[in-house]
Amino acid sequence: MKLHAQAPSNLNTVTGYGPDHIDVNRVRHAGALILTPQGPAQPWEAGQFHELAAGHFAAVLAHAPELVLIGTGSTQRFPAPTVTLPLAQAHVGFEVMDSAAACRTFNILVAEGRRVVAAFVASGTTHGDSHV
Repeated sequence: MKLHAQAPSNLNTVTGYGPDHIDVNRVRHAGALILTPQGPAQPWEAGQFHELAAGHFAAVLAHAPELVLIGTGSTQRFPAPTVTLPLAQAHVGFEVMDSAAACRTFNILVAEGRRVVAAFVASGTTHGDSHV
């Protein structure tokens, strides 16, 4: 089943994803990525999951989100509480999920007008391309 959220055309939408990329408004982005409802997708210095550190969330918090989605690649992996401490200290809600789920959830939250930021670590372990 394909789900398509109805969102104004000036907002970012994840249009596909694969083992080494996420497509935003049909433009492919490789590697770790920060995605907001508006503006360009930005590379995220976090790299891969095992490189994730608390300091990487300063770039995420700079967007003043109400909610952060952390996409951890092909599987859901939870970072240590010390890694996500900056989000908790800023009183910003966050959800950790595999990147495919984070892509779908991002689209839904953007369509609802939420101030969401998706932060995706780089992943090379998913199989094939998918379209959202």
